[in-house]
Amino acid sequence: MINLPRLTGLREQHSHQLALIGYAAVGGFGLHLGETAGWRICLWLIFAVGALAGVASYRRARAIADIATSRIGSAAQGYVEVTGLAKADPGELILTPYSQIPCIWYRYRVYSREEPRGEWRQIDSGSSHTTFEMSDGSGACRVDPEHAEVMAPEQRVTYRDGDKLVEEMLFAGSQLYVLGEYTTVRGEGEALSVSADVSALLADWKAHPVQLKKRFDLNGDGEIDLREWELARRLATKTVERQHRAVRQLGELNLLRAPRDGRMFLISTLPPHKTRRRYLWWSAFHLGVAALAMGAQIAMKG
Repeated sequence: MINLPRLTGLREQHSHQLALIGYAAVGGFGLHLGETAGWRICLWLIFAVGALAGVASYRRARAIADIATSRIGSAAQGYVEVTGLAKADPGELILTPYSQIPCIWYRYRVYSREEPRGEWRQIDSGSSHTTFEMSDGSGACRVDPEHAEVMAPEQRVTYRDGDKLVEEMLFAGSQLYVLGEYTTVRGEGEALSVSADVSALLADWKAHPVQLKKRFDLNGDGEIDLREWELARRLATKTVERQHRAVRQLGELNLLRAPRDGRMFLISTLPPHKTRRRYLWWSAFHLGVAALAMGAQIAMKG
């Protein structure tokens, strides 16, 4: 099992998911205002969100269409798409945090019911960052899933102590489509920064407060005090140093990871043509919402 140092940034939410949240928030704001002028502002916001999300989804579909599928054994360094089988020895499998299901990647979200309306509110989320192997018969490489958009994973929903737990998983043996940066990492020559990676790891821990308190709130007061945070910092430093030692010992490693230039990094259980089709449907949906918002604006003016 190999854990490579983490890259900063966050790209784990699809644009259409953020757009749906935006539609709901703006619509709720419009209902709260209940005035014509307020609704016009909300319709402009819905139009903007829909147009941006539609264009973003279309660009994703174009990125898939514009890149030819490569064989792993002959893939060039740079931005590539490959298909292959996810592989893992039993000792490399990781466990989902709540259901303890063996897999090669997971993402989780925790929801708590909000009173008095009884709506579910997300209180924690996270994903795994352990690399896994992918092979297509011509060769093999490691996939670093951090910051990937993961499409169509298996999902499990459970309820515990009044909370709703949603876990998404990829399993060994799955046929995967990956679009990302293919690079050969040479462990001895890899530029590594302990301070930068410690800061990134601590920021990741702070972004998931439920798990952070579970690990480091030693006195159970619901807060992370200075002494407990210092313990977290020391553990983060040891974790990063251990990861760096593992990287230095790697030799040469073929790796698929998030592109450093910000282009899309996608892992999908669907084949390329179905993945592209799904993005096109989302693009049509969001552009349709934008068109309806614009039509409503015109009708209100008339």
